[in-house]
Amino acid sequence: MHPQDTDIPNLIPDIQRAVVAALAEDIGNGDITAQLIPADRDARARVITREDCTLCGRAWVDAVFQQLDPTLKVTWHYEDGEQVAADSVLFELDGNARAILTGERTALNFLQTLSGTATVAAAYAARTAGTEIKILDTRKTIPGLRTAQKYAVLCGGCYNHRIGLYDAFLIKENHIAAAGGIDRAVAQARSIKPDALVEVEVENLGELQQALDSGADVIMLDEFSDADTKTALQLASGKAKIEISGSVDSDRLQQLAGLKVDYISSGSLTKHMRAIDLSLRLEL
Repeated sequence: MHPQDTDIPNLIPDIQRAVVAALAEDIGNGDITAQLIPADRDARARVITREDCTLCGRAWVDAVFQQLDPTLKVTWHYEDGEQVAADSVLFELDGNARAILTGERTALNFLQTLSGTATVAAAYAARTAGTEIKILDTRKTIPGLRTAQKYAVLCGGCYNHRIGLYDAFLIKENHIAAAGGIDRAVAQARSIKPDALVEVEVENLGELQQALDSGADVIMLDEFSDADTKTALQLASGKAKIEISGSVDSDRLQQLAGLKVDYISSGSLTKHMRAIDLSLRLEL
């Protein structure tokens, strides 16, 4: 997969923005350790994964080294979204040694984080393989890496929920209380942005019926029992999409796989990820 192949808004400029900020954070007014190396010395390097993973983050790595030294060559051996076995060489670098070592940590930070996110997403997607259920991410992302992690979720075979607070309505308990009820909240949403998706979170079957009567597009069931979930599916059939949320970990996914819900959302895709162990080996 390539970032240009997604519908995530602002992803391409966000890559450049994130890399500029990350390099500035790390380098400050100069990499003093890199100055130990002759300025004209060239080197080669290989980046290896120490564990199985789903690769994600090529464009971020490319941007790091492009910004440091446009002449430095990056040769990739895998595409974003590919499953990679432990001890595989992910990519090679050929060019200025100072640029390689200055960019090493920033490049690997992006790659290990996004590959970690994609790897979690791939594990979740595997749990519901063969069903019609779509696993969705949430807004529980690393600050500054929203679009990057959303892209990583796609690379792992899952799907994006709304990108932010601007592209879809998600009416929760506090919104409902402040707006004066589910029906009023949905009606107001339709008047504010008629073409936007309207989703309502409900905590019981009574609220579910109110959301259905209001014409919500998607209804999120928060902490519903399996019995109430089955009832909700019957009531909503043909009227609204059903999403399950709340305490959805990988084990719970197996229990839910048999239910014909439309979506399962989980913040664990992005907030419970673990960075992949990567290593760079320099060859002078």
